Amino acid sequence: MKLSQSFSGPFPFRIRVPSIWSIGALVIAAIVLLPIAAVVVLALNPTENIWGHLISTTLPRYMRNTVVLMLCVGLVAASIGTVAAWLVTRYRFPGVGWLQWALLLPLAIPAYVGAYALVDFLEYAGPVQTGLRTLFGWQSARDYWFPEIRSLGAAILVLSASLFPYVYILARAAFREQSGAGEEVARSLGAGAFERFWRVGLPMARPAIAAGTAIVMMETVNDFGTVDYFAVQTLTTGIFSVWLESNNAGGAAQLACVVLALVILLVTMEKVSRRKLRYFSMTTRQRRPEPTELHGGAKWIATLACLMPFLIGFVLPISVITSHAIGNFERWSDPMLLRALGNTLMVGGLASVITVAAGVFLVYGVRLSGRRMPRLLLPLTTIGYAAPGAVLAVGILIPLALLDNHLADSLEALTGQSMGLLLTGSSFAIVLAYCVRFFAIAQGAADGAMGRVTPSLAMAARSLGRTKGQVLGDVYYPLIRTTIGSALLLVFVDCVKELPATMLLRPFNFDTLATQVHDQASLENLGDASPGAVLIMLVGLCAVALLARANR
Repeated sequence: MKLSQSFSGPFPFRIRVPSIWSIGALVIAAIVLLPIAAVVVLALNPTENIWGHLISTTLPRYMRNTVVLMLCVGLVAASIGTVAAWLVTRYRFPGVGWLQWALLLPLAIPAYVGAYALVDFLEYAGPVQTGLRTLFGWQSARDYWFPEIRSLGAAILVLSASLFPYVYILARAAFREQSGAGEEVARSLGAGAFERFWRVGLPMARPAIAAGTAIVMMETVNDFGTVDYFAVQTLTTGIFSVWLESNNAGGAAQLACVVLALVILLVTMEKVSRRKLRYFSMTTRQRRPEPTELHGGAKWIATLACLMPFLIGFVLPISVITSHAIGNFERWSDPMLLRALGNTLMVGGLASVITVAAGVFLVYGVRLSGRRMPRLLLPLTTIGYAAPGAVLAVGILIPLALLDNHLADSLEALTGQSMGLLLTGSSFAIVLAYCVRFFAIAQGAADGAMGRVTPSLAMAARSLGRTKGQVLGDVYYPLIRTTIGSALLLVFVDCVKELPATMLLRPFNFDTLATQVHDQASLENLGDASPGAVLIMLVGLCAVALLARANR
């Protein structure tokens, strides 16, 4: 807010007039934060208060399942990601060269797609049980015992296999950045391999592991497709049930507030743990630890430990889904699939462009303002990424429906014709939800990229008469466009995979690839769901390729 206007005469004074960049930045921040505020307001002022009924009936079950799922998935994903990261950075064993990149690939598979594949693989008519009956001569399910597939344990397995790369990426980076001197000292003092990991490597990587585990747990809370398919009742499925089946928006907002409180607790714990655990390098010339060659059975155990998560998280789902897609080749020309693909490209492309543009505008506006308030708002705008899609849907749809009805009545009064619902009757609400949900990706990318540009370049351009808009286009954009392009791709991929918000906000007869795959799979029609699932996985692979390139 640098612009000022001087008034001369009997009352000389200076008035600070906010620039369009500062005003725009504040407006964008308000739009991003508005759904969260709306959820809180709706929960505190429900039209029909069923909070007491929820506490005495379903809330304890929702809460118990959600907490158990979060803790178990967080623990399993943290263990897999940390151990795999330690092995690929500290040891040489068969396959380590390609496994260190293959362990990123499960990120391309949405958890709900992994759930469909696991059930198809292990169900009564699937290849595993069919093979067992053939091998042992069993005639029916009464002749043998097999674990329950659609259960909490299966949901934990699928979510862990899908989300552990979040921990793996951060832990691998932390282990690679550690100096080899500490481990050499520990080795000289007689510390064994496990002791060096437990007492030297792990404590220094703990902040990164905690951050990755927090992301895993937040994604677990956000999940709807997996827990719905496995019939596990969580807070997220409760929001769908209370809103869509009981038609109680206030009750859904109250459940959304419980979810939001859990997410805020997770974020706070992660921040506190990182603040208490700080490790500093005493030299600018660090030498990375030299990987140790494994021999005998140890090398094959290490290979198997890294191979199993890759097989369960990537090879199994992509093999099952691809086999169905090939076996139902005629479904690739299905008009419903093509329509869902077009809708996905439209809303995902539009949302990614708007989100990244808004992120760049916000970061640039905050940098120009130099004021404290915009800088305090900047980190708050990332809360949308932590908030589950179902929570954002509650905070967007209900206020937007009120505005839409008022707008429709006003237009009808002015024109004499009914224009229909322009906002909730179109894909506008979905695009807005995507923008709010994934704004943190665009904002973080823009902030990091602009922070690497020396301020003297912008000052020099301004001294030569360039406007603030020209400085952004002529100075900043050429230097940050690669990062901006990566942010566009990442936001687009997340939009394609997003299910809960799309399920709640889509207008009638509007499907994306994610909702079509979920609808077909829920009807046990995996053959019809497979082409859409393959397309989603292909889009996800693009993001993983970009991530692997950035982490070389």
